[in-house]
Amino acid sequence: MPVDAATALAAAPTSGRIAWGPDDVQLYHLAIGAGVPATDPRELRYTLESRLHVLPSFATVAGGGPPGVIRGLSVPGVDVDLTRVLHAGQSLTVHRPIPAGGAATAVSRVTAVHDKGTAALLVLRTEAADGDGPLWTEEAHIHVRGEGGWGGDRGPSGRLPAPAGPPDEVVERPVREDQALLYRLTGDRNPLHADPDFAARAGFARPVLHGLCTYGMALKAAVDTVLDADVGRVRSYTTRFAGVAYPGETLRVRMWRREGRIRLAVTAVERDDAPVLADTVVEHD
Repeated sequence: MPVDAATALAAAPTSGRIAWGPDDVQLYHLAIGAGVPATDPRELRYTLESRLHVLPSFATVAGGGPPGVIRGLSVPGVDVDLTRVLHAGQSLTVHRPIPAGGAATAVSRVTAVHDKGTAALLVLRTEAADGDGPLWTEEAHIHVRGEGGWGGDRGPSGRLPAPAGPPDEVVERPVREDQALLYRLTGDRNPLHADPDFAARAGFARPVLHGLCTYGMALKAAVDTVLDADVGRVRSYTTRFAGVAYPGETLRVRMWRREGRIRLAVTAVERDDAPVLADTVVEHD
């Protein structure tokens, strides 16, 4: 079996140094749609080095290497075709504000392999720390089609009850035609997001937007709308990738405010509100 759960779970953690600077942070912010309007003081917190604040989801690209959904495929016991891999979900816990420039040690390991029947689901956890202690912990959920059915634990569903009542806030965010091409420069060079032939082999009509780009766009919308653009208030952020977004579409972000948390649902406007992100929660101060 290309996914050997026992081998993947027993594999030693991998450790490496990552580093980033203001240019990397600014590129990430621009790649998720920051800077519109360009002179808005709140947008300048994302784009101007003298005022720079770091949106916590930057952690998913810090260091410029491949994302967890790709790094998980190099773990011993995992030998699969990239066209059968989907990013199923992402979680992030921020232990303190991420500096605009810094270096850290990132340690990754597979913490779970679930048998979903028709697919395997791997959980790759990465913990980053610098000389002052832990910075963030993230988990990438990696869905591998056709690799289930060995009789393993199905794991938790991750589905949340539907939010009660109408949303408290609704905003729309356009996805630029070249958004995926720009986001690729942060480190995720998966051809699914740029090559029409590869996208077709993976079962898509055309290249799709990176799930982590949508993830960042949705967090920015919540921070700007509910938290007055104060990135330091975010404590954790979790989502399930329920569908794809395509460059050129419009994202509709619905938000329900609760004490200390924001519940989000993200859909594609032009496809009759087709789900893109579901079971999405921002916990905050």
